[in-house]
Formats: sequence, structure tokens, C-alpha cells
Amino acid sequence: MRTLITTHFVSLDGVGEAPGGEPGYRHSGWTFDVDPDPTQYEVKGREQEEAEAFLMGRRSYDAFAPVWPTMDYFARFNAMPKYVVSSTLTDPEWTNTSVVSFDEVARLKEGEGGPILVQGSLELTQGLLAAGLVDEMRLMVFPVILGSGRRLFPDAAEDKVRLSLAETTTFTNGVQYQVFRPR
Repeated sequence: MRTLITTHFVSLDGVGEAPGGEPGYRHSGWTFDVDPDPTQYEVKGREQEEAEAFLMGRRSYDAFAPVWPTMDYFARFNAMPKYVVSSTLTDPEWTNTSVVSFDEVARLKEGEGGPILVQGSLELTQGLLAAGLVDEMRLMVFPVILGSGRRLFPDAAEDKVRLSLAETTTFTNGVQYQVFRPR
């Protein structure tokens, strides 16, 4: 069975929307408000090296697909199998990308291979948590309060999800890397 790992940039108040500068959002690029620490990006690089497949929702696909194939930093993601959970996307152009239904995610996990990484994809992550499909959550928590924007954790969740802190690191810029596992 494969491990499903979600990884997110979040503000201190839980906003995960548009951390990298995606156009059309009020606080777009909010991670750039914090001075970079090279070691935090080493952690993100290790996540890429560990992953053997990449799972995302339609919004994240639409944000990543035009940009990531042109960036050397994401070369591993570009080469690995990618799955988009969508009912509207029919013909993805990003190399090695397949469209799957939400119900197919459990079957992907049951298959052979290494970890499946979910990056971004707030709505998808919420659904995966509710369905009990997440094995590990990795949060890069930035010391900024945005006050508005889509949050990683929904306000109207039906059930709580209990987590155990497995790892934490604080970088010189105040960003915290937190790894949680469901109990």
C-alpha cells in the first residue's frame, strides 16, 4: 500500500490560498513577505525526491501545469506520474498526467509504489482527510496573519480529525515545518 502525504504552505491563521503568487487573489504571493531560509527549501526538495506520484485537484493543476514544466526545480514532478481529481478536465496537457475521480484515489493508494504527494489542493485535501485517506500532513507554517482567503481546514467540517505531531522544525525566518499523522 502506498502512503498519501499532503503538503501545504499555510499562514498562521490557516490560509493556504495562493502562496506562490497566483494571480487573482487578494493576498497572492504572501509567502514572499517572509525572508527566505534556504534550509526550508531543502525540506521541500526532499519531499520531491521521496514522492513517486503527484495528486492534485483541478485548481492546483490549472495553476501548476503552465508554470512547473518550465522550471528546473520541479523537474522530478514533471517526470513522475500525476493524477488530477476532476470531473471537468478531460485532456490534460502536462506530461504523464491522468484524470481520476475522487473514488479512484483509494485504489491508487492500494497499488504498488512509493508515496503519493498532494501539494496545494485545499478542497481535495479536505475531502481526503474526511475520507480517512491521508497518512501524513506536512505544513510549512508562515508567521503571517492574512485575515481572509481559503483556509486549509474547513469551518464546517462534520468530524474532527485527531493528529499526532511527528516532527517539527523552526527555521531562522520563523517559518515552522510541522509533520502530523492521523491517530
